[in-house]
Amino acid sequence: MKRAVWMLMICGLLAGLLPARAYAVDLNVAGKSAVLMDIATGTVLYESNSHEPLAPASVTKVMTMLLIMEAIDSGKIGWDDAVIASEAAAAKGGSQIYLKVGESMKVSEMLKSIAVSSANDCACAMAEHIAGSESAFVEMMNARAKELGMVDTHFVNCTGLDDDDSAKEHRTSAYDIALMSRELLKNHPDITKFTTIWMDTVRSGAFGLANTNKLIRFYSGATGLKTGFTSGAGYCLSASAEREGLGLIAVVMGCKTSQERFAACKSMLDYGFANYALISPALEEADPVPVKLGAEGSVKVQLGQEAALLIDKAQRSSVTTQITLDESVTAPVSQGQRLGTMTVRSGEQILAQVPLVAEKAVPRLTWTELFCRVLGRVCCARPAGD
Repeated sequence: MKRAVWMLMICGLLAGLLPARAYAVDLNVAGKSAVLMDIATGTVLYESNSHEPLAPASVTKVMTMLLIMEAIDSGKIGWDDAVIASEAAAAKGGSQIYLKVGESMKVSEMLKSIAVSSANDCACAMAEHIAGSESAFVEMMNARAKELGMVDTHFVNCTGLDDDDSAKEHRTSAYDIALMSRELLKNHPDITKFTTIWMDTVRSGAFGLANTNKLIRFYSGATGLKTGFTSGAGYCLSASAEREGLGLIAVVMGCKTSQERFAACKSMLDYGFANYALISPALEEADPVPVKLGAEGSVKVQLGQEAALLIDKAQRSSVTTQITLDESVTAPVSQGQRLGTMTVRSGEQILAQVPLVAEKAVPRLTWTELFCRVLGRVCCARPAGD
């Protein structure tokens, strides 16, 4: 028999729950395609033609930055490693910091130049530093895209430049950009130390950087992420922001003007923050579950998975949770063994069921330990009539 332990009121939003009106809203967003995604759960809150493969211009560098951050966080490269500019890197056109052949710059300075000023020369130099050549790095980009489920994507370079014939094959979609942006922000949050910079310098103050993403200065909670423009791609943007724990990514591609792309992403972000919220339900004090024949008499429980929850704000006041636990469990108990459930509801609707699991392992008593325990009880028992 299960035991209801307590009811806990929650204001928040539940993973995987997508309110029916998420796609119905008409935001009149400019551009050829657009998408709004929640970072915590990956839920799409708005979309318009979001899977059409289009030229992304320098928004390509979201993947470049992701691979750089993965290399740093895995220990493959370090923040202070020296990166030497090759002829190929120095020859890159478009946005750049004008690297000279043989010039040395730290990884941190290279990444800052990419994130803030969209430096194509630094992107190429970092690609060569990590993979040996830009073409080898592009293979890594496409492999990572496949791992992330970016089925609309094929990269041919690490910059998004469309100055050669191969660029017509360089394509991705608004949805895929949101996927790689989410991966970067969710699992490598240190990137925002660079993507939130408005103005800075490199080369010991000798070269100034100005962020191409104007939302960083003018939109409350902006955390990034990357702009892009070529005459073929139009004006593109992957914009991210966070307010009250809710992180959102708004992507737009193929706008006619720079002002249009910023207005489009601002409109999507405004919609998201106005209508949704995020919480992570916490498991407060719960009774431990009794353990039969265990080396310990009971075991505490904990949440078995991350419980980032997404709902419409209008549902907050009606959200409740109920905890049920097994009456007892027989040893041995494995760490992580399921012992109950946290059920989250909005009224009568079940929004999520989060497993509750054993906090640690509890081994079974050995025959010797069991005999000693029984003998101890017998010896401690008082004779009848005393």
